[in-house]
Amino acid sequence: MNRPMKTMAFVASPTPDAQAALARLRERYASVEPDEADVLVALGGDGLMLQTLHQFIGQAKPVYGMNKGSVGFLMNEYREDDLPERLAAAHLSVVHPLLMIARDVDGVSHRAHAINEVSMLRQTHQAAKIRIEVDGRIRLSELVADGILVATPFGSTAYNLSVNGPILPLEAPLLALTPISAFRPRRWRGALLRNGASIALHVIEPTLRPVSAVADHTEFRRVACVQAQMDASIDLVMLHDPGHSLDERILIEQFGA
Repeated sequence: MNRPMKTMAFVASPTPDAQAALARLRERYASVEPDEADVLVALGGDGLMLQTLHQFIGQAKPVYGMNKGSVGFLMNEYREDDLPERLAAAHLSVVHPLLMIARDVDGVSHRAHAINEVSMLRQTHQAAKIRIEVDGRIRLSELVADGILVATPFGSTAYNLSVNGPILPLEAPLLALTPISAFRPRRWRGALLRNGASIALHVIEPTLRPVSAVADHTEFRRVACVQAQMDASIDLVMLHDPGHSLDERILIEQFGA
């Protein structure tokens, strides 16, 4: 970034390790409340990073994560020394979330943003039946599956990867449309769509085969239709140490290292 951060705020997960780190850093460095800070320092794992990005969505407030969690794919190494200098030298990654609009069987619309993915999941023992439209055109008249998801490049290494979806480079202008345990068509493995595509997922027989819609951790049940599209008006900003950018981590993930 090569610019100083005037004020910082610390946020931490509730684990004892993260809370102990929070106490030490607050003793060592001047800090302000999160709403007043130029940069947020998040102490925890990937879950805390996503939670912090959601909490300050629309503010483009940079978040610098230090790993005090179990995974830490999105986090930097935890070190207490030279924190202002690390923040000034950090590389910036900007991603955009998906906007999900879900209409339930009662005709009520619900809105939520997703940083990783928008997913649709069957609610009962019966498989979901979903019609897929892209930019107003039917591309698949009936998918029979446990569900389907739309993943951003940022989220392509999360749930999308676990259901055999493709890993996307962070700067790729693409979205991954990936089925979850598809039964019919058996050979359909999903699609790569331009990131400006408007995706509509219609539930066939939504009362008989109820389906939920999830934007990251926000869930709506008994949905009839879900629309998903990238919201380029919102910037989500993360900071990473030189040599450990999110692009590099995604590239490493592609090679299974």
